[in-house]
Amino acid sequence: MKKVKVLILRTAGTNCDYETQMAFELCGAFAERVHIDILIEKKNKIFKYDILAFPGGFSYGDDIASGKILSNEIKNKLGDIVKKFAMSGRPIIGICNGFQVFVKMGLLPDPNVFEQVSSLYYNDSGRFECRWVYVKIEKKTRSIWVKNLPEIISLPVAHGEGKFIPKNKNLLKVLSKNNQIVLKYSSKDGNIPKYPLDPNGSSEQIAAISNPEGNILGLMPHPERYIFALQHPNREGFDSKYGWGKIIFQNAVDFVK
Repeated sequence: MKKVKVLILRTAGTNCDYETQMAFELCGAFAERVHIDILIEKKNKIFKYDILAFPGGFSYGDDIASGKILSNEIKNKLGDIVKKFAMSGRPIIGICNGFQVFVKMGLLPDPNVFEQVSSLYYNDSGRFECRWVYVKIEKKTRSIWVKNLPEIISLPVAHGEGKFIPKNKNLLKVLSKNNQIVLKYSSKDGNIPKYPLDPNGSSEQIAAISNPEGNILGLMPHPERYIFALQHPNREGFDSKYGWGKIIFQNAVDFVK
């Protein structure tokens, strides 16, 4: 059987690309780290892959705002092919900085519109937040990425600008109606969390959203940092060896197969 191929897009400041590559390879895929300059030069190279991943980090130093420079570069130089890839139904994931890029170029919440209608802004605390948190998987989500997970899981976060803010309140209603809210920050028992378990003050405690079809996922937590159970301070996971993050990547690989 032909291996599922994953393109992991990187640029200056990306620093979670190796972990993301390892996560996909652990799930049986072939994952390749590709610099954005190479993809700009050979745009159709993207269609040789089954899955597209935007890993975490601090692209271009986040000098203007998190993910802003990279989002402009992609939209202006690769916008058409990224949109075509997304509309084909192939899985796409944006983790932390990748999520920030998605909302700022308009890939989320709707690649059909492809315009920015939300943002990820400075945490309410005014500081970088790095810790393990709990997230609740929304029951009606259409996301292909979060199948076979329990209602509440633990994942690490590490960001300074993770507060999800919609352009207007109507957007929250649209996201809810279309079942595009995938993850919400939660307490361990499923209640609305307070800081520091709510690390940023996102509207409706949103930690992840998808497009209406569910093949694109943008999330602030880092599933690639919880592939093995030993990575969790309390050794939580779905078995003695693997952590919850592995299931997220496995879902996309299995979807393509």
